Amino acid sequence: MASPFYTAEHESYREMVRRFVAREIEPFANEWDEAGAFPRELYAKAAGIGLLALGFPEDVGGVPADQFMKIVVSQELARPGAGGISASLMSHTIGAPPIARAARPEVRARVLPKVFSGEKISALAITEPGGGSDVANLRTRARREGDHYVVNGEKTFITSGMRADYLTVAVRTGGDGASGVSLLLIEGDTPGLARTKLKKMGWWASDTATLHFGDCRVPAENLIGEEGQGFRLIMHNFNSERMGMAASCTAYARVCLDEAIAYAKERKTFGKPLAQHQVIRHKLVDMAQRVAASQAMLEMLAWRLGQGESPVAEICMMKNQATQTMAFCASEAVQIFGGAGYMRGLKVERIYREVKVNAIGGGTEEIMKDLASRQMGL
Repeated sequence: MASPFYTAEHESYREMVRRFVAREIEPFANEWDEAGAFPRELYAKAAGIGLLALGFPEDVGGVPADQFMKIVVSQELARPGAGGISASLMSHTIGAPPIARAARPEVRARVLPKVFSGEKISALAITEPGGGSDVANLRTRARREGDHYVVNGEKTFITSGMRADYLTVAVRTGGDGASGVSLLLIEGDTPGLARTKLKKMGWWASDTATLHFGDCRVPAENLIGEEGQGFRLIMHNFNSERMGMAASCTAYARVCLDEAIAYAKERKTFGKPLAQHQVIRHKLVDMAQRVAASQAMLEMLAWRLGQGESPVAEICMMKNQATQTMAFCASEAVQIFGGAGYMRGLKVERIYREVKVNAIGGGTEEIMKDLASRQMGL
């Protein structure tokens, strides 16, 4: 039965993205994962089907999209089971929204068209080596000197950090706490900016880095919004990021289910296919049940957001629901594959390695529970 949430336009774009993924990503997913990078040309190819401009307002060169179109994109990009590729390819979806929302018109006009065309790469830089999820207490300092800010500090775990041309950076321009946080657009060729590539458990194809700012002089016109508005802009970003992650994680769980079903029908043990063993059938049903529940919750929240609601507690719970579903399905899929599931090159093996980054990134499970409980008045 078709979902009532998706129109003919949604389905048409789904087919376009699916063909793009099947042609431009899936055949190379394992090769790029092993190489630890994917070709920069992929950005321009993605731009060619409108993927990079999708979800941004028309007045900044974007293509408006509702929550369901965003779900379509996130879930189609998950089909190759290679989260590192989509994480870096779509890093502008967290780096560029503050620019579109609050940067000066001349900065938006200079920066965003190049990002949407795939010519330039945008990234978000918030997390610090000593800070983690404690955004309000970040320490990277931006000191105003005439027409510039002088930036000193470090950011880490930054997706697209090595090759980003535009960095949306959270800095401290004022006193302690959230009210002292601002956002600056720092260009990748700024003198004093150094980058260190990071090696990770999963998301191998994703470019991830620690950034070092040493007396970086940034034009004052690159301030995004006003001084002291950074924390609010960051929080506004988080709801969208968490919905995107929830959509992707639910899709990765479905990939694990589909791969496990196909393998269980083909692989024979004790004279019959795995799928004819009750214990395996029950595992597959448990996986399918959790995927269906997560997808239903995701679509319900997308509908509520479309009605103008802001269900922050439920979005936090949704992220946890999706990451836990992904973790369960990845583990069960590898178990069903047995020794083969432990071998590199399979989708289920890649997804298994990528479980934890989703449970940590965008707000850890623990932070999500605490935020949800506060929203519930507990």
